[in-house]
Amino acid sequence: MTDLPVLYSFRRCPYAMRARMALLVAGQDCILREVLLRNKPDEMIAASSKATVPVLVLPDGGVIDESLDIMRWVLEIRDPEDWLETDGDAAEELVAANDGPFKHHLDRYKYATRHDTDPVEHRDAGAAILADLDQRLEKRSNLQRDQRSFADIALFPFVRQFAGTDRAWFDAQPWPNLRAWLDRHLESALFKTAMLRLQPWQPGDAERRLLHDRDEIVG
Repeated sequence: MTDLPVLYSFRRCPYAMRARMALLVAGQDCILREVLLRNKPDEMIAASSKATVPVLVLPDGGVIDESLDIMRWVLEIRDPEDWLETDGDAAEELVAANDGPFKHHLDRYKYATRHDTDPVEHRDAGAAILADLDQRLEKRSNLQRDQRSFADIALFPFVRQFAGTDRAWFDAQPWPNLRAWLDRHLESALFKTAMLRLQPWQPGDAERRLLHDRDEIVG
């Protein structure tokens, strides 16, 4: 066993994104193994029968295979931006709406052919949830306070994916607060550091570590 946690991840997966960003903010180094989803490594499947990213294998052999649990695990160790202070009922409601109905509509909007659905119907249903977020952002820079917190990082990767499906349509919507929020997170050093490009890992490859530098990712 390595003395560092091992994170099985996929760069573009929003669940893996939020786990990586929490690890970075907490300053928790780990071995980072990029996964090709159509050819998942046996080591990841052996660690978690769910076989979905992210999967964090701890040095003692323990396994955390839910992104929110990874976030909370590492923030319990070190939480320099006090994200856990905002991880209460309000955050749970935001995350539940995001991971439940919003993710449902996002998948059927972005991957309409795969789901055999009407993308406009699901785009509009997702838009109603985003309109609520825009209103929430009228009085503060982020979802719960001016500084980024747990809910921002938990939701941002999914809003990014929705916006990227048709950015011209997204930009035409009356959501100035949400667009500003999204663009700030897209341009943050934290997000850019979390989006490190790696080749898919195979047994025998040299191990890569999640890059982090507190001086570079506080912005």
